[in-house]
Amino acid sequence: MNRRERQSAILRLVRDRALSTQAELVQALRDEGHDVVQTTVSRDVTELGLAKVRAPSGRLIYAAPGTGDADRLRAIGAALRRYATGVEAASGGVVVVSTPSGYASALAQAIDEGCHPSIAGTLAGDNTIFIAARAGISAGELQAELAAFLNDGAA
Repeated sequence: MNRRERQSAILRLVRDRALSTQAELVQALRDEGHDVVQTTVSRDVTELGLAKVRAPSGRLIYAAPGTGDADRLRAIGAALRRYATGVEAASGGVVVVSTPSGYASALAQAIDEGCHPSIAGTLAGDNTIFIAARAGISAGELQAELAAFLNDGAA
């Protein structure tokens, strides 16, 4: 296997699997039949510019450069389009998101796992989520951003 093939395999593996260490990456490559050593993988990680990002589980994993934040925000947008029926600003830095009955918890979890920089946390009921904006972010600003996510899929 040449360097280009190996690095292509590494990029595919970190895109498809949650790999936290170089040892896990080496093992994943070996599992696919590639004969590699840790020092070569270490050099590849540096050359590829792989970064560690926080997975929804909270664990740090390898990711291709620039994938972390954008992917998490896309995931929040997809979850809002899937589950939310409305987004409304309330007082005190709170945004209220409405869902069909039974979907609020799943959406709140997706929002929490997405680690949105403007969101301090969520509280879910059966069909309603209260989202607390971080200090310095108004409910109106957060509502507009979340509504934009919700409307991205509308055509």
